Amino acid sequence: MALSAPPEPSRLRASRRARMADPTFKAVVMGAGILVLLVLAWMLTSTASDALPVFQKEGVLGFLFGTTWQPGDARGGEITGTYGALPFLAGTVYSSLIALAIAVPLAVGIALYLTQLAPKRIKQPLTYTVDLLAAVPSVVYGIVGAQFLAQVLYPFWVWLNDVLSFLPFFGGNVRAFNLLFASVVLAIMILPITSAVIREVFAQVPTDERWAAFGLGATRWEVMRHVVLPRSRAGIIGGAMLGLGRALGETIAVLLIMGAGAQVAFEPLNTANTVAAQIAAAFREASPEYLRALMALGVSLFLLTMLVNVGARIVVSRMGTVSGDAAL
Repeated sequence: MALSAPPEPSRLRASRRARMADPTFKAVVMGAGILVLLVLAWMLTSTASDALPVFQKEGVLGFLFGTTWQPGDARGGEITGTYGALPFLAGTVYSSLIALAIAVPLAVGIALYLTQLAPKRIKQPLTYTVDLLAAVPSVVYGIVGAQFLAQVLYPFWVWLNDVLSFLPFFGGNVRAFNLLFASVVLAIMILPITSAVIREVFAQVPTDERWAAFGLGATRWEVMRHVVLPRSRAGIIGGAMLGLGRALGETIAVLLIMGAGAQVAFEPLNTANTVAAQIAAAFREASPEYLRALMALGVSLFLLTMLVNVGARIVVSRMGTVSGDAAL
């Protein structure tokens, strides 16, 4: 029986290097993950420590649900103003939810058309256009909205206010730069990224299931309704939450188009403000005391965004359908 020749030393050395590469790569990747957590913890603790005097004076619940925002003059380390973040939190959530309600149906329709109905000769140009719009800076949307769209939509706001005057939150004064207008611009901003994510989710629906439905005599609408949409529910929610996350943190566009109200605005055609826009507007010239209040606003926005993301992941994981995790 012939014995095989021993492996060459160079191959043994390569094998040892390969064995060393695995734990090294694992350590590097683990370190990168830990670094992300450390940066996140550092951001939260640093802003929270600066905002602590405001939370101590107002109380956490008093700050989150207070309706009076009246900056004071700093005297040493004492907080002399009154700070209630509810007007800004309400404006942030209100405008973002309205934007989401406008953008998601349009995004689903665009994604369905591009993946199920569009001819090849126009599918690629439309796809590139949607992806290009997702890369447009938010300040461009804000400028276009403030300079052009506001004038176009103002007569519509007046008409809508008259038609819906029997409802509790309509019939009052109409402002050109109102909360509903800001929501429309936010919807236009989040529409490309939301539709792009949902489009990728639709594209991953198994082709065999679609053709099986066609083989049973289903129409295109029936295939989309009974095969594509049910298999993509988690992905649609993931895309919607991604758009919501961008809407919650949007700053420049909202600063240009919403105004600077500091009251809880339930009227969609009145002025309002958001957390991010208030921070951006007042940060540069803020006194040390006011800067602490703005830090407290930043902490509240940070926690709100984290809460939305965690809730979205829980919903997507429970639904457990096609590409739910990839959408987030």
